[in-house]
Amino acid sequence: FVAFFRLCYSDILYICANKMKVQDLDSFKEKALQWANAFDVCCCYDSNSYPDSYGEFDFLLAVGIKESINLKYGAAFDSLKEFYGVQKNWMFGLLSYDLKNEVEQLDSGNSDSLNFPDLFFFVPKYLIAVVKGEIKVILGDQTLLNQIEEYTSDDQETHSGIEIQSRLSKELYIKTVEELQEHIIRGDIYEVNFCQEFFAEHAHIDPLNIYTKLKKVSPTPFSGFFKIKDQYILSASPERFLCKRGNKLISQPIKGTARRSSNIKEDELIKLNLQNDAKEQAENVMIVDLVRNDLTKSAVKGTVVVEELFGIYGFAQVYQMISTVTCQLDPRIHFIDAIKNAFPMGSMTGAPKIKAMELIEAYEFSRRGAYSGTFGYITPEGNFDFNVIIRSILYQSSSKYLSFQVGGAITYASNATAEYEECMLKASAIMQTLEEHVS
Repeated sequence: FVAFFRLCYSDILYICANKMKVQDLDSFKEKALQWANAFDVCCCYDSNSYPDSYGEFDFLLAVGIKESINLKYGAAFDSLKEFYGVQKNWMFGLLSYDLKNEVEQLDSGNSDSLNFPDLFFFVPKYLIAVVKGEIKVILGDQTLLNQIEEYTSDDQETHSGIEIQSRLSKELYIKTVEELQEHIIRGDIYEVNFCQEFFAEHAHIDPLNIYTKLKKVSPTPFSGFFKIKDQYILSASPERFLCKRGNKLISQPIKGTARRSSNIKEDELIKLNLQNDAKEQAENVMIVDLVRNDLTKSAVKGTVVVEELFGIYGFAQVYQMISTVTCQLDPRIHFIDAIKNAFPMGSMTGAPKIKAMELIEAYEFSRRGAYSGTFGYITPEGNFDFNVIIRSILYQSSSKYLSFQVGGAITYASNATAEYEECMLKASAIMQTLEEHVS
C-alpha cells in the first residue's frame, strides 16, 4: 500500500493542542456521527484504518455552518476561489459531475430526482480529527468531546421495504454498450465510462444507520458521510480524485476490476490474472494518459510522473487496478484552478474526454449529479483531498428517493455481458447493505 497511499507533506501544523487518546475508535466515530447528524450540515471522511490514506488523518468530522456557498454551474469555480480567498479556513464541500458544463461547452438534459447542488462548500463551526489514535479538536474547544460523549439521539427512524428498480434492463444495457462500441469503431472515442442507475422511490431509511452498515460491509480508504440538510451521500469510495500536499498534486485513477474469492488460492490467482490482463491494462493506461494530460495543465513543465502503473489493491468485494500520477504544481496556477483543470476525473469519463462526455449525456438514462463528482476538504494552507463519488448511496429524505449508480469502462475489446456482470459486482456491497430493507 506504500505507493497507493503515499503523501509527502504533513497537515499536523493545522491541528491545535486539544487532544485525547481514543480507547475505542469505532465507538467514538459512531457516537460522533450521531452527534453530528443532529446538525443541518455535516461531513466526515473515514480512512477505515488504511495506512496514511488521508495524510495525518484517520478520521475527519466537520459539523455546522459558519459560512457556505451553494452554486449552480456557470462561474462556480471562480466563486469558490473567491470564497477561499476571503475565508482562508478549513472548507468541506461537493463538486457535482454537472460542473463539466462549466469546464467545457456541454449540457445536461437527463432526469434528476435528487437535485444535489452543483457546488456546495462550507466552513464548519466544529472540526474534529482522529490522528494515530488521538482525538484532536481543530475548530471548537474541548467541551465538544463532552457533548459527543453525553449525546443521545431521540430519532427513531422507521425502515420500510425498499423496492430497487433499474433504469434499464440487462438487454437494453447490452444493446447500449454495443452502440457505444460502434462509436469506438468509427474512431469517435477510445474508451467511455457508461453508467446505469438503480433507484427506489418511497424509501424510508435512516441514512446514518445505512452508512454505518455500508462501512462494515465495504470498508474503503475514501469513504464518507455528507449531509446537506435533506440530502445525503453515503460513500464507500475506494478512489482518490486529486489531492495536494505542499506543491505536489496526486491523482490515483482506478480502471480494472475483479471479484474476490473466499478461497485463498483462487483469490491469489484472480489477483494475478487481473495484474496481467491486457484488456484491463489497456483501459487503465488510456485513463492514465488522460490524467497525465489533465495534470500537465497545472504542472511545472516536465514534472508529471506516473509513480505507479497497474498497481493491484484488494478491497472487501473486489481487486482494483490503480495507478498513481503526480506532478509539481506550477506556482502561477491557483490550486482551485488545478482542481478545475482535472475535472471531471478521467476515470469516470473516457477518452477523448469531451467526446466521451457528450456520448455519456446521449446514452445514459439518468443525470449523474453528485454521482461521479467528488467531495473533500481544503485546509487553511491550500492543501486538499478529494475522493471520487462511486460505490455510494445518494438519498433525498424529503422525497424519500434513493439512488446508486454503477458503471465501467467500455472499449473496443469489451464484452457487453461481462461489463454488465462487472456492474453487478460493483453494486454488490450496496445491495448487501440494503438487503434487509429490500421488499
